Amino acid sequence: MRAFFGSMTGRVFITLLLGILMSAALTQWAADAERQRAIEGVRDVHALERAEQLIMATEVVPASARLAYLAVANRPGVRLEQVHADLPHAAQPSEFALALSGRMGSAYQIVSIAGRPAACAAPRPQPSMFGPRQGPPWRGTCEVLDIRLRDGEQLRMSVLPPRTFPIAEKTNFTSIIVLFLVSIGLLAYLVARMTTRPLKQLAQAAKDLGNDINRAPLALTGASEIRQASAAFNAMQARIRQYIFQRTQMLAAITHDLQTPLTRLRLRLEKVGDPDLQERLIGDLSAMQAMVREGLDLARSMDTTEAMHSLDVDSLLDSVCADASDSGQQVQLTGCANVAVLGRPMSLRRCLVNLIDNAVKYGQRAAVSVDRQPGTVRIRIRDSGPGIAPAELARVFEPFYRVETSRSRESGGTGLGLTIARNIAEQHGGTVTLLNRREGGLEVTLLLPET
Repeated sequence: MRAFFGSMTGRVFITLLLGILMSAALTQWAADAERQRAIEGVRDVHALERAEQLIMATEVVPASARLAYLAVANRPGVRLEQVHADLPHAAQPSEFALALSGRMGSAYQIVSIAGRPAACAAPRPQPSMFGPRQGPPWRGTCEVLDIRLRDGEQLRMSVLPPRTFPIAEKTNFTSIIVLFLVSIGLLAYLVARMTTRPLKQLAQAAKDLGNDINRAPLALTGASEIRQASAAFNAMQARIRQYIFQRTQMLAAITHDLQTPLTRLRLRLEKVGDPDLQERLIGDLSAMQAMVREGLDLARSMDTTEAMHSLDVDSLLDSVCADASDSGQQVQLTGCANVAVLGRPMSLRRCLVNLIDNAVKYGQRAAVSVDRQPGTVRIRIRDSGPGIAPAELARVFEPFYRVETSRSRESGGTGLGLTIARNIAEQHGGTVTLLNRREGGLEVTLLLPET
């Protein structure tokens, strides 16, 4: 889950989800406020009409029966009662009082009482999408009026908030909320996937490009920005492929062309009369030929034109170790992976041969072991040599770099073996690492992904 929310898909999903929820909450709040204002306006008009009707009906009833009539006619919200105590009048009549006076005419005296009833300040339950909640106090008409009828009798009218809406208590919004959250969650996830899918395709293409420079170009589909990015990626791949091809061809041509004059030079050195001089010159010439051969191997290690095949790791290792033993090298193979990898047979063979030759050359023997790790195959090659200084472990992969204390010229080699092995491993999506063993010697670990 943490990996999902750390990804681009997770971040876009969370952003969309929170944005939609905040927008829905603000929209609901605005809708509730507008509905409340509409209810208050309708209630004010209804209260005004109810007050007019109640006053006119009360005036028709004889004075002796008015109190009995009011006890039956009064309803919650608008009540007309007998005056029991004098209350201070407001300095100015309210809007409701003015509107009611306009309807009743000048024969009626209507006066606003100072202050508001206590019921006006009480919070009111209010329905919403997220269930009933405590809303603000009633903001419509809520006041007390003293009204003098045409016959001189004075009554007191109370205009109070309406009763609570039944929907606020009976409506169950749980299913609505669940459906709302599920729908916006699904929508946010689909939009996040649709947005980040092209980025994932570009990332996968970049990863595949490291393993196979000759992979097929990306299809130019999707939005215009994605098509532009895909076209730029394809152009970059073509340029990189051209650069690698030119460099490989140049290096291969140089190393190949050097072999002919070196061969002629070796033949002429056979005619040198001084045996000591002849031996030294032939030794230098042999070193030059070895450098040319390894330079050609380095050029081939950068070539990705060889077809990929499914290879049995155990069979490949057994063949390489058997050839090394037949040539007189002390090589021992242990372990079994029982797994196949996707690779180029000749390239992987060259990688293993270089690592085993390196162990035998500087550590007298090579102990090769293979096992299976989650998703990878681990091949370890150990020797009994002096090892490498920790500061030099990273630099030995550089072309032509040699550690003089442990890899002297007398031991042979040009410093390209590990470079070639690492190039081949990286082309197969693997890695080559070095580690000095506590009991002495160097351990080389080759990790290759499973098929």
